[in-house]
Amino acid sequence: MTTPERYTVIGAGHGGKAMAAHLALMGFKVTLFNRTPDHIAILKKRGGIELEGAEGVPHGFGKLAKATSDYGEAVKNAQVIMVVVPSSAHADVAKGVARHLKKGQIILLHPGRTCGAIEFAKVLRDEGCQADVTIAEAETFIYASRSDGPAEARIFRVKEAVPLAALPATRTEQVLAAIQPAYPQYIDGGNVLQTGLNNMGAIFHPALTILNSGWIEATHGDYQFYIDGVTPSVARVLEALDRERVTVASSLGIRARTALEWLKLAYDTTGEDLHEAIHNQPGYYGIKAPPTLNHRYIFEDVPMSLVPIAALGQRYGVSVRGMDSIIRLASIIHRTDYWRRGRTLEKLGIDNLSVGELTRYVNEGVLET
Repeated sequence: MTTPERYTVIGAGHGGKAMAAHLALMGFKVTLFNRTPDHIAILKKRGGIELEGAEGVPHGFGKLAKATSDYGEAVKNAQVIMVVVPSSAHADVAKGVARHLKKGQIILLHPGRTCGAIEFAKVLRDEGCQADVTIAEAETFIYASRSDGPAEARIFRVKEAVPLAALPATRTEQVLAAIQPAYPQYIDGGNVLQTGLNNMGAIFHPALTILNSGWIEATHGDYQFYIDGVTPSVARVLEALDRERVTVASSLGIRARTALEWLKLAYDTTGEDLHEAIHNQPGYYGIKAPPTLNHRYIFEDVPMSLVPIAALGQRYGVSVRGMDSIIRLASIIHRTDYWRRGRTLEKLGIDNLSVGELTRYVNEGVLET
């Protein structure tokens, strides 16, 4: 395809606004979608977003081509559709765009969490979408950003290398080539099982929150989440969960990074074990805990990340008792059955696939029915 000039960003939270403003300041035509009209009313009135950027990031007024709450209007002329919403909203976005998509469009999830692209493709099929579009997902969000106001955004950092994979993987190079003028930071992430199973938030966030439930509720999060919260015993639980994740990946023929390898790659931090490595990471000092247990570290990361990893483990013969324990504790705390609400293999449409069939689907796009 020709180099895209027209991007649509779906989601006007801190990440979506940062991305829309950054793209606009780089010279691309950007449409910003948010399902709640009031949320983007001031953006429509002002015609854009004021962006403050870290060194090397353009800053100033990013002029939007359009701000809308209409899915059809949002994706009509888009060449690349950037989905920047919580992963729990991916299915709703897929339903919203399904009848408006056109052949050749690229849909990129930021990030996919675990099996996001697979879920998105399943919803499009269920909605009767016939358009030959390419769905891809990033392993993590490219920005560290925040919203400074209804029409303001700030980018603290742009990550230097972010793995990305398309569904099927044979289209990854096409996606990378299309977005390279805007985002040279994206690299080949293998396939969407690999990006999804390298989801470190699934290991760190839910367990660390749940194992510190009493402290969070007593202090409203007034302690250092990773430093005070990761005691030797808590770190041993995180290590057990990490071993399960890596073993699930191995059962699918994937070499996933361990948490220690990820800390070395992301932060150049090392240690004899996870407790020491986390405490050796200067960036973790000063980060406060969630103020409440009603937080995305549970209500998003458990159903959208931990459940699909554990479900893959159960399907392919891996013991995931640690993950199951965290999912069940989260379900008790929130009075919600996250095993039912989460990304189960049945919801993803892959519950009857062998390892070979699943691998063929993510690599080649051939889905056995």
